Amino acid sequence: MKPQSQFLDVVTRDEAERRFREHLNLAPLGRETVPLHAALGRVLAEDVAAPIDVPGFDRSNVDGFAVQAADTWGAMEEQARSLALVGETLAPGIVPRREVAHGQATAIATGGMLPRGADAVVMVEHTDAEDGQVQIRRAAIEGENVSYAGTDIARGETVLRAGQPLSSREIGVLAALGLAEVGVYRKPRVAIFSTGNEIVAPGAPLPTGAVYDSNAAIIGAAVEELGGLPVRLGVIPDDEALLSAALARGLECDAVVFSGGTSKGEGDLSYRVLAALGDPGIVAHGVALKPGKPVCLAVTGGKPVVILPGFPTSAVFTFHEFLAPVIRAFAGQPPERREHIAATLPMRVNSERGRTEYLLVGLVPTEQGVAAYPMGKGSGSVTTFSSADGFITIGQHTEIVDAGAPVQVQLLGQGLDPADLIFIGSHCVGLDWLTGELMRQGIRIKAMNVGSTGGLMAARRGECDVAGIHLMDPATGVYNLPLLTPGLDLIPGYGRMQGIVYRPGDARFEGLDAAAAIAAATTQPGCTMVNRNAGSGTRILIDRLLGSAKPPGYGVQTKSHNAVAVAVAQERADWGLAIDTVARQYGLGFIPVQEERYDFVVPKARRDRAPVQAFVALLQSAAAREALRGLGFALTTQPPLPETRCISTS
Repeated sequence: MKPQSQFLDVVTRDEAERRFREHLNLAPLGRETVPLHAALGRVLAEDVAAPIDVPGFDRSNVDGFAVQAADTWGAMEEQARSLALVGETLAPGIVPRREVAHGQATAIATGGMLPRGADAVVMVEHTDAEDGQVQIRRAAIEGENVSYAGTDIARGETVLRAGQPLSSREIGVLAALGLAEVGVYRKPRVAIFSTGNEIVAPGAPLPTGAVYDSNAAIIGAAVEELGGLPVRLGVIPDDEALLSAALARGLECDAVVFSGGTSKGEGDLSYRVLAALGDPGIVAHGVALKPGKPVCLAVTGGKPVVILPGFPTSAVFTFHEFLAPVIRAFAGQPPERREHIAATLPMRVNSERGRTEYLLVGLVPTEQGVAAYPMGKGSGSVTTFSSADGFITIGQHTEIVDAGAPVQVQLLGQGLDPADLIFIGSHCVGLDWLTGELMRQGIRIKAMNVGSTGGLMAARRGECDVAGIHLMDPATGVYNLPLLTPGLDLIPGYGRMQGIVYRPGDARFEGLDAAAAIAAATTQPGCTMVNRNAGSGTRILIDRLLGSAKPPGYGVQTKSHNAVAVAVAQERADWGLAIDTVARQYGLGFIPVQEERYDFVVPKARRDRAPVQAFVALLQSAAAREALRGLGFALTTQPPLPETRCISTS
């Protein structure tokens, strides 16, 4: 085995940024002219001065009669003023041929050109016209219902500035000025590819041990959001010659970004490929960040070249920290406005000393302010970024942030868009169906899967509207009810059959009942289990079943029924506890152990909220009950008091 190469020099985030930007010209790359219909989202490269007046003539704002205001003075319903009609009607686009003299009026439509002599327009609703006369029943003042030439935009006035992004509003202004094309900054072309023999493009078959390439899709979309043009070069295998060729193609663009092969393992070829660059080449390899330590930053010929870590969350964080501001500058976009919001951590967080940590959080409004829940799925998660509201920064010298600590959350979007209904607790596919139906009703949902115990605590603190839980009281064997406190209500949910999952045909489990299966699993050598996380309802049941036994695999704690099923299906474990719905999904054998209750806890203070009432109504509806039964759940009107068995392992 080759010796591992080490990071060149692990530096702080600020030092890495300084080194990177020192060799870059953070300015637009050039300009081009595009048709107006193609200008949406582009950035103006020059000031726009109005070539015409808008409006270009005095025009009426209403349907009515153009008059001299002095001729209407004293007019009222009881005493109308009579004016002679001029023999023309002024529709939009018609140039008046006759002047309005004293004692006269001209019929005019909205947008019509005001005739010479007139200085006001009386609305048609306040007039009666017959026999060549118009009766004015309401007095007008000079300028009433008239827009004068140049009052919106004056010829020569600067209406838009260079550097201004073009939305539909600005495009409307340009169209009103008669401009068919506009000068904008050129979009920077950013080459993107992913590396690794295990990376597979979406749409292709996925071999065991391989993963789909999500990084290129995320980064490509982000480049477009920033005003750049992604140039997708695909997936490059772990071959130094192929990587060098891909980098050469990428350097034909304005920037290059790829992911994978940037830590210190034997197979990390990406760094070796970048090491051949000069002017100046690599400026930072290893930054004291979590996630994102392996990021590699280089510049060659004024072009940024960045290797992102392979894990999605790490890749996204480091892209936005280092390369996104450069792309914005190249595209002429203004610097990002980073909004922050004050919040409180509801739970203790441990951090690694010596590295600045970015911790993604979900935000939950409470009576005391805002709670920031850590989205603890790790840097390999592809969903964390999409479900998070923002992140907190934990300094490199901080090891512990205590529960209840005030924090500043940097929002990932512009402003906080609060959900109508917040679920915190244990995940269930039945809850997925229910929340999907609520979203189709237009109710905005935030769901954070932190386990039954975490959900119960969140409900007690008033941090959620609904907590899905399945917690068995060890003393009584009763689910959920004994754990309620005076400030909580229980909404009956449904039953889920918990049982032992195993691979079909495994003689250690096939044909056995639960007691015999547990006895076999805990006595046969090499029979490995996969456990659940402490605090989950399933873990409480597991510990009750095993008693003092700690079979092989007991320390492997997963966070979902699906994770248990995957471990067994992939032969990383031989058995575990999961619900029958998941066992069927993965084609596993199933030995029933006990029906558990999956119920919903609601803080009394939130019970009367309309979204909570909508959830309860849906849960109790015939359509929901039919759908939940179809998913394999047991529906009862009230939660039963189960007779839990403690299976002896002796």
